[in-house]
Amino acid sequence: MVSRVRTIAFQGIEAVPVDVQVMVAPGKMGMHIVGLGDKAVAESRERVQAALHASGLSMPPKKVTVNLAPADLPKEGSHYDLPIALGLMAALGAVPGDALSGYVVLGELGLDGTVARVAGVLPAAIGANAMGRGLICPHDCGAEAAWAGAEIDILAPRSLIALANHFRGTQVMSRPETAMRPALVNLPDLADIKGQESAKRALEVAAAGGHNLLMIGPPGAGKSMLAQRLPSILPPLSPKELLEVSMVSSIAGELADGRLSDRRPFRAPHHSASMAAMVGGGLRARPGEASLSHHGVLFLDELPEFTPQVLDSLRQPLESGECVIARANHRISYPAQIQLVAAMNPCRCGMAGEPGHNCARGPRCQTDYQARISGPLLDRIDLRIEVPAVSAGDLIRHEKAEDSATVAQRVAAARDAQRERFTALGLPTWTTNARCSAAMIEDIARPDDAGAALLQEVSEKLALSARAYHRVLKVARTLADLEGAEHVGRIHLAEAISYRMAGQRLARAA
Repeated sequence: MVSRVRTIAFQGIEAVPVDVQVMVAPGKMGMHIVGLGDKAVAESRERVQAALHASGLSMPPKKVTVNLAPADLPKEGSHYDLPIALGLMAALGAVPGDALSGYVVLGELGLDGTVARVAGVLPAAIGANAMGRGLICPHDCGAEAAWAGAEIDILAPRSLIALANHFRGTQVMSRPETAMRPALVNLPDLADIKGQESAKRALEVAAAGGHNLLMIGPPGAGKSMLAQRLPSILPPLSPKELLEVSMVSSIAGELADGRLSDRRPFRAPHHSASMAAMVGGGLRARPGEASLSHHGVLFLDELPEFTPQVLDSLRQPLESGECVIARANHRISYPAQIQLVAAMNPCRCGMAGEPGHNCARGPRCQTDYQARISGPLLDRIDLRIEVPAVSAGDLIRHEKAEDSATVAQRVAAARDAQRERFTALGLPTWTTNARCSAAMIEDIARPDDAGAALLQEVSEKLALSARAYHRVLKVARTLADLEGAEHVGRIHLAEAISYRMAGQRLARAA
């Protein structure tokens, strides 16, 4: 007799159906698992046997064969424990096999028969809903699965015994409820930063249009403080964005208690991060920091201290909005629509260009340090600003600076204008000017005659690439949106070009 239980395998954030087939037949007693499983799948044999014994069931004195079909699809993870155990219980008559036919099952088993939480429950629940099936998942993941829809049938047992009792009708499990993470209070506020008005302006422009930002300045100038306050002026995630971000977090196992949050991600990896940690990969191809920053901010402090290979691996995600991990036997894609914010010192000693400072190595210290950042990566950064040291007058001044709530209102109004414009053009998936295509930005950011003349003159003098040209237009369009202007003028282009010129020394060094 062959019993069947449906589960899933993960390819990126996509849930691929897997059929768990369990056959009990005459032969030497033992359990054999086939179907291209990894080490965790092979070890499930011991966990399943111990969990069944703890639940009052014994292995039959026969040969048990478990096939994970399709057999050529790699299977990774411990979430195959529960479907294998239920398939064996169905083959033994402990649970009705027809009752399992309407569910997708995943979960890890403890040796005492409890069902432990696993990663990826949210995309599994969405995949089960698309198949027209219910979901059986660990109790700790029930709130996470409930976000897949109110119509999906969800069972979240604490143990194998609880699930068997549910199917017998002696213990009925209630459907788990969705839960939101409490809103964060006391976020770092822009009012805490004294001085640096030009840097605050650039931060507001970056938030309004989703533009990449690079801050260059000496130690203690406030670059990291500015970056840490960017989340306080960003608008909350839309429902669609919330679901996409939560699916990536679910795959990575970073959803605490199944509670979602509408705050945009803010990731700040250490400069010792590897390429796999940054863009994803590794033995089991998990999402990296770029994908975990999807629809949020990826902050790279001390930018030149990252290895050049790691920095250049971000070129493709910044351009396409996804991280593609290619292996010999499979190809995985994770979403990565990120806003890159970076900070760096002008040289290794950190004080190049500061009044009264003389570096022992001379100009070469600055040139060698800045050359660690490649020109193609710099070309993808829209705003490059110099953050000077804060003066003593700014530090002792008692006037209260503009707070984040006030700036967030202007950012939200600019983003609403962008969203309405793209929706009217039939492009609802675009939400910021930074994500606009080159052909479209030439249409919606067409400058007036004075602006066009300025743009042509600057493009020739600075030898702007085609990408840089279009990114200047995108920033100018954002500046016009912040002012509520319908058309892009010369003043908007002039400010956008000034943000581009601040990094020309870095481009020459690279």
